[in-house]
Amino acid sequence: MKVFERLLKNIISSSIPDTTDLLQFAYRSNRSTEDAIADVLHTTLSHVDKKQGNYVRMLFVDYSSAFNTIVPCRLFTKLRDLGLNSRLCAWVLDFLTGRTQVVRVGRGFSNSITINTGAPQGCVLSPLLYSLYTSDCVATHGSNTIVKFADDTVVLGAISNNDEVAYMDEVKNLASWCQDNHLQLNVSKTKELVVDFRRGQHRDYKPIIINGAPVERVQSFKYLGVHISSDLTWAAHIQVQTKKARQRLYHLRQLRKFRVSPKILRIFYTGAVESILTQNMTSWFGNSCVKDQKALQRVIRTAERCCRIALPPLQDTYTRRCWTRAAQILKDPSHPGNKLFQLLQSGRRFRIFRARTERLKRSFYPQAIHALNTHTRPLTSSITD
Repeated sequence: MKVFERLLKNIISSSIPDTTDLLQFAYRSNRSTEDAIADVLHTTLSHVDKKQGNYVRMLFVDYSSAFNTIVPCRLFTKLRDLGLNSRLCAWVLDFLTGRTQVVRVGRGFSNSITINTGAPQGCVLSPLLYSLYTSDCVATHGSNTIVKFADDTVVLGAISNNDEVAYMDEVKNLASWCQDNHLQLNVSKTKELVVDFRRGQHRDYKPIIINGAPVERVQSFKYLGVHISSDLTWAAHIQVQTKKARQRLYHLRQLRKFRVSPKILRIFYTGAVESILTQNMTSWFGNSCVKDQKALQRVIRTAERCCRIALPPLQDTYTRRCWTRAAQILKDPSHPGNKLFQLLQSGRRFRIFRARTERLKRSFYPQAIHALNTHTRPLTSSITD
């Protein structure tokens, strides 16, 4: 059955237009959590950089058992509207309805019940079907953006001149959309974070009320493995990652005691330590302060003494990953970040971002363009080949 599901998944994926729900970064080729985080941060930093007095409100939405609330008949209609074959839509409807479920405790079984909602857990098709089910959940106002990675949803409200009407209306529309599509908002786990660098102004934000309950406003939120703070500094995130990496250095020392070869030690370092230090690093490393970068580099120096081999500094790893990710985005016209890379008339360099603040200059997309422009290989041949 898994093989058959994979075949259907490929058929459905190939039948869906590339322009469908561009800001859904999950279950699509050449998309990752790094892209979702970069899009959220770039949207925020770009708006704040435009004009003094601009600020951004971020609503991190949490759903209760999102996959279990899919209504098959509504999904059938949405798949048909997306242009899928009617027979394929009918098969999906039949696949999700009339399923039986029992509970086993030891050797005992409960009575079976019939399930007609939701997508089965562990099913190959479930993630794709959920993303298509929520593909019509998009921003209704031009100043707002809804970024999704599976069921992790962020509503970004770009506020100018203290006008929050469009943002508040967007939140109401989202709550209404969830009610119409039988998705349950978990208000207690839904959080709001405000990025506001205004000075000398009274900050009075209108509270968000969803289904009669207020949404908590926080100073930091863990989004897709990255701790985003309201001042967009990365000390808290780097402290957490450094602590995790140091804990794993213990195992590296133990392997050295058993006289494991440097090659094996390097493999373990790459998979267990470096993967922690560099997780989603293109999104945050450029704006990290020197003190935090030194803390990360100290972990690497400790690992070098254990492995007895030279390890690449984080700055080199960051630059390489920025260049590699930029090259991948350039090859994908449907990627939301593709339009940010604009070739100059010479055809050899890309247009540099105009930014007032260092925060925007040091974020991923400006740094990726800088990496492309300063790379030693010819850009046009290395990217398009």
